[in-house]
Amino acid sequence: MVHRKKTSEIEQITASSQIVFAVQQKLEALIAPGISTLGLDEIAESEIRAMGAVPAFKGYHGFPFSICASVNASIVHGFPDETPLQEGDIACIDVGTLLDGYYGDGAFTIGVGTISAEAQHLIDGTLACLELGIAQAVPGGRLSDISHAIQSHADEQGLAIIREYGGHGIGRSLHESPHINNYGPPGKGPKLKPGHVFCIEPILCLGNPEVEHLDDGWTTLTRDRSLAAHSEHTIAITEDGPLILTLPIPALA
Repeated sequence: MVHRKKTSEIEQITASSQIVFAVQQKLEALIAPGISTLGLDEIAESEIRAMGAVPAFKGYHGFPFSICASVNASIVHGFPDETPLQEGDIACIDVGTLLDGYYGDGAFTIGVGTISAEAQHLIDGTLACLELGIAQAVPGGRLSDISHAIQSHADEQGLAIIREYGGHGIGRSLHESPHINNYGPPGKGPKLKPGHVFCIEPILCLGNPEVEHLDDGWTTLTRDRSLAAHSEHTIAITEDGPLILTLPIPALA
């Protein structure tokens, strides 16, 4: 069963998600050759706490950092470290916040300096998949309409879907029902209704989508070490369609 949130709950999730956006903006401006993801992690934690929230990921099932930082062939859940980012890398930064009992979650992938055309194609294609998936989050639709929109564009762009991971509900827990696949036929699953709050997050790669897990129990890599990218927004379904909570909301500006 997919829980529908009250207006007051959506307002709380929105407040948390706005902190996610603010932190992402701060980190994106700092990403350049020479900075380490561990440095970004420290800045993220400081910023999150300064805005009255706590890092949602730190301590979550034992995860030891405030952000997930997945570079190049790292897919998701990467540990920040002291390795300086290099020209041509791509980095996915996943930020989660907990504010007054409600979560926000969002991720972006960005090139470090000048990157290859193939890497840019992956980043652009992943973001487009996110936007197309969100566009299907409308009252009366079905959950798998989101999945199908993501898969259709990924297939058109020649990008492979990492099928082990997907989107999810969010609210008082970081991960709630339903799980949202990034692939599948349209018209399946629960009917979408106002009050549903989801994280939609396509995760794609340039090569073979088979996954390899590192011994740290968290970091995942593409087995063939092809580049991977991840884009994520927290959204609420309203009577008028999807509202992205991890972007500036005019009514709150």
